[in-house]
This record gives sequence, C-alpha cells and structure tokens, in this order.
Amino acid sequence: MTAVTATTPDAFRPALHYAARSTWLNDPNGLIFHEGLYHLYYQNNPEDNVWGNMSWGHATSADLVTWTEQPVAIPCDEQEDIYSGSIVFDRYNTSGFGTESRPALVAIYTSAFKPASEHNGVQAQSLAYSQDGGYTWTKYAGNPVLNRGSAEFRDPKVFRYESGTTSYWVMVAVEALDFKVVFYSSPDLKNWEFLSSFGPANATGGVWECPDLFPLLVDGDPDNVKWVLTVNLNPGGPNSGSAGQYFVGDFDGVTFTSSSTVTEGAHDPARLGEYQWLDWGRDYYAAVSFSDVPDGRRLMIAWMNNWEYANEIPTSPWRSPMSLVREVSLQGVDGAPRLVQHVARELTSLGSGDPTFTVGACEIAEGEHIMDGAAGSVQRIEANLAPGTAEEFGVIVRGNGTRGTRIGIRPAEGRIVVDRRESGQTDFHESFASIDSAPVQPSGNSYDVTIYVDRCSVEVFAQGGRVTLSELIFPTCTSTDFSVYASGGTATINSLKITHLA
Repeated sequence: MTAVTATTPDAFRPALHYAARSTWLNDPNGLIFHEGLYHLYYQNNPEDNVWGNMSWGHATSADLVTWTEQPVAIPCDEQEDIYSGSIVFDRYNTSGFGTESRPALVAIYTSAFKPASEHNGVQAQSLAYSQDGGYTWTKYAGNPVLNRGSAEFRDPKVFRYESGTTSYWVMVAVEALDFKVVFYSSPDLKNWEFLSSFGPANATGGVWECPDLFPLLVDGDPDNVKWVLTVNLNPGGPNSGSAGQYFVGDFDGVTFTSSSTVTEGAHDPARLGEYQWLDWGRDYYAAVSFSDVPDGRRLMIAWMNNWEYANEIPTSPWRSPMSLVREVSLQGVDGAPRLVQHVARELTSLGSGDPTFTVGACEIAEGEHIMDGAAGSVQRIEANLAPGTAEEFGVIVRGNGTRGTRIGIRPAEGRIVVDRRESGQTDFHESFASIDSAPVQPSGNSYDVTIYVDRCSVEVFAQGGRVTLSELIFPTCTSTDFSVYASGGTATINSLKITHLA
C-alpha cells in the first residue's frame, strides 16, 4: 500500500475499496466467480476520469480484499458504447461459443448504438464471449440479439433458471423511462422470447436501471424460498439522488409477483420512507450480485457514488470507488422477509490479531469527547450504544478535533443519521454537504452499529445489517481523530471496539 500525505493528489485513494488506477468507473458489470477468481467488470472510461467512452473495465480477486486491475475487457468503438450487463458461464455450451470440454464465458451487454451504426439511437442487447477465462472477448457477429427498437432498454442480468426438468436462460432488463423490469427467456443466449414485465411500483422518481433477480432462503429455511428483485433508480432515492430499491416475492420462471409493493403506478414522494431500500445513504448505486459464488452465497457490490455530483468528486487521477462486497440474506422482520446485509466474511477477518481500541461500559456526557488512542483513517468500529436523556448521540469519525463525520442516533425520531457537513472537503458541489438518515429501532434498549471507515468513505451497518448507509467523505489525511458525543443530555456506551485495518 502506497503512503499518502496531505499534499498527495491521490490522498483519497481507498485502502479497502476497489478503485481504478487512473480512470473513471461506475456501475459494476458481469460479476462472476470463475476458476477460483472473482471477476469484477465495470463501466469504465479508459481515456479519462469523467463519464464517457463507456467500455468494460476489469479487475480480479482471489479473496474479495485485494484486487488486480486487468486490461480493458470490452472497449467501445465507433459503432457502440458498451453499457451495463452480466456474464454467465455457459457450462452446457448452449450458445456454441465454446466446446463441451471448454465452455465459454458469455457477456450479455447493452449496445448503445452511435451515429456510425445502422441502429443509431437504439439501446439493444448484444453478446461477447471469452474462451480464456474472461480476459479477452470476441463480439458475436449476429449482434444485437434482442432489439426492442427502444432508446432506453438496457442493463441485462442473465441467469440459468432450473425447476424440475425445466432449464433455460432468463434475462432481467429495464425499460428505464417506463419504470418497468422486463423478463425474457432463451435456450441458447441468442434467441429471446418475451415472458412478462413488472412495474411501475414503489419509487419511480427517476429512471430505473441495473436490475437483478435471485432466490434466497428466509431465515435459512430451505422450505421457505423467496425471490428478491432489485432495481436501481436515479434520481429519487430516500436521501436525494441515486439509490437502489428491492422487492420480495415469487418467481415461477415467467412472472415475478411482489409481496412487498407499497405503491403501484404514480410516484408518491411522501411514501419514500415506506419502501425497501438496498441502502439509505447517498453513495450506493447500481448494486448487482455475483454469479456462481461457492456455497450458494449471494454477494453484492455497488458503485459508491451519486450522479448528482459523480463527475466532480475531488479525487485524482482516478474517480469513484466501489463499495465493499456484501453478503445478503433474507430475515423475517415484523412478520415480513427483509434483506439483511453484512460485509463479506473475507473482509470481516481483516485486522484479526492487530491492536484494537476497546472501551467498556461508560457514560457519554453532553458534548463531544475525543478518545485518546482511537485515532485512525482506515478502521472498523463496532459499537453498542444505549440512549439516556440525549436527543442525539453517536460517534465522530475522521475528525479534525471534533469536526468530522457524525454518525448518530436520534431515539425520539427513530432515525440513524450520517452528517457530513463537516466531513472535510464539501464545496465541490452544492448538494454534497448533507444530513442523511434512515429509520432504526432499538434492540431491547440499545443500538448495534458497525462502521467501516476508509480514506474517502464510511459504510454503516445498523442493527445487525438490517439498515445500511454508505457515504463518501473527503477529509484531510491528518483528520484522524475519533470522538463520541451526546446532544441535549447523556447516553451510554455499552461496548466499543475499534480495529485498525490499514
């Protein structure tokens, strides 16, 4: 890991999160575990650190911790930009792109056609295949394979659906401006038949993008399987700008039926707080899951940025990190299945055996209190806090004294908040200095919060991962103080543990 100073242009480069070496990235694409490696493809501008020239970048990892940037996988050309999509391992060689002994990886991506193409102005789905494990790709001569004549038809997520003797490919994509997820089936990845559609539903304050569909056990019960449909939207998130929502229901191979829809059709901004969000923070977008992960684990990763200010965040020469990889599961909460998210276990094991800072039970007096010995810039913070008389209480991370990013509980409001108004550099965009919040209720009489702090971000997991908030921050390198605080009264630390991860 390269040392950085307050004057280093690359001072915000994360230690825990993936970021491209010197270019722009956004949506994760083509996530797959194959031949012992996790492959992370992503929207990439190979020529600059702002959006444009959309191609597929590529990184690999054996452990979800250390990522190796690979050469650009699928570059744009004069005919098309390469928008989001997915990758499948065609193990039965249904496409004929491989052989029985060496099946191919097949990428299904959105061709955003340019003026040089006969399909100019259309977004349609195309194929590329790899016969060397995902490093080099050949575009299919018969592209596009699915064309609706639409300018906003994109982001295919493809998986193998199997039920009894039935087995075929299913594509989940969006008609972005119609707030619809559309489903297609195929025997060979080349010929597609329309199945059904879903939406509009719940949040429709911005275009729908980057859908995903997968089954999960509820509370680990193999006799209780539900399907989760995720769809990202921009703008229209619960705290402004980009966000991702999810629906829980059933999928019979043709139709997805939601049991968690709150509103259908017309957008109702007053009901945003009732919807199910993948993350309540400002910087968790285009989340999709990895295919073919061993042991049936469902792992997700997202772009850690927000289209309100994405091109203007003060990082150089790179721009935009990915989130940490999360493992998601379904848990019964108040009688309904809800997503629960934890940082993948490969990342939670970081720092084991390293010196930690711990505090036992003690009171937080009114005001802000710097904790000697707790400073750091890359940390995991695990806290159990109990309310007293305070109107708000919590912690301040990446502080310059007691000025930093506040992560607090407002018990009377039933909210957890991330206040980044004093988080560091905020003046690059008018909407960045924000107070963002999510609903949270105590367990017993206390609140569990786990926070991953990095050089330009915080990821907050509250109440066992039932609520998450992800936020970019841009403090100086010397802003490393850690504080606790209480406003309008006192609170209690039941336990506090800080593990240094850098």
